[in-house]
Amino acid sequence: MDISDSGGAAALSISDLLALAAGRAVPVVRALPDDRLADPTPCAEYDVRSLVDHLFHVVVQFQELAAKRDADFSVTPAYVTEGGDWRDRFAAEADRLVAAWAVPGADRGTTGAMDMPAETVGCMALLDLSVHAWDLATATGQSFEAGDDAVVRRLTAAVEELGPTARAMGVFADPGPVPAGATAFERLLAATGRDPRWGR
Repeated sequence: MDISDSGGAAALSISDLLALAAGRAVPVVRALPDDRLADPTPCAEYDVRSLVDHLFHVVVQFQELAAKRDADFSVTPAYVTEGGDWRDRFAAEADRLVAAWAVPGADRGTTGAMDMPAETVGCMALLDLSVHAWDLATATGQSFEAGDDAVVRRLTAAVEELGPTARAMGVFADPGPVPAGATAFERLLAATGRDPRWGR
């Protein structure tokens, strides 16, 4: 399965793209107010706290997948309640995620219980880090800037290919509304089942 695209995204490694996405996600997590942790998010099954826990777990477990080890998503730890330094710990784990996928060969071959192409698995981490960061920012009134850059182009190609299977498995909802004049990132959000103008 080849989900690379043209226009610059294919020239960047998964690690490079994760670094760009982490650079947007970490400030959002750092700015999450304690008094907003129970607020709803555009990802309907999660409030802010549980979505942070989910994203934190993704960041940790996809380090294992980069190393061709099995990940464990059977239980999501309560990262937010494990201490007041969870924002710093998230930032540190995001750095470790980028480093894990920078190891030579991490994005080659296959990985995970489903024996999927490693590059596809890396794009799954990239998608969560990008889209859930937007979910958290939107839920808590933060701005989130993502234009038509290499991350969005790579993810657009990935979602176009993986979308039908993801929807059949319940990972994505049906495509959401695409507003007039939508940006490339808003079209990506809609493809994952979100309303790009949620809460407005």
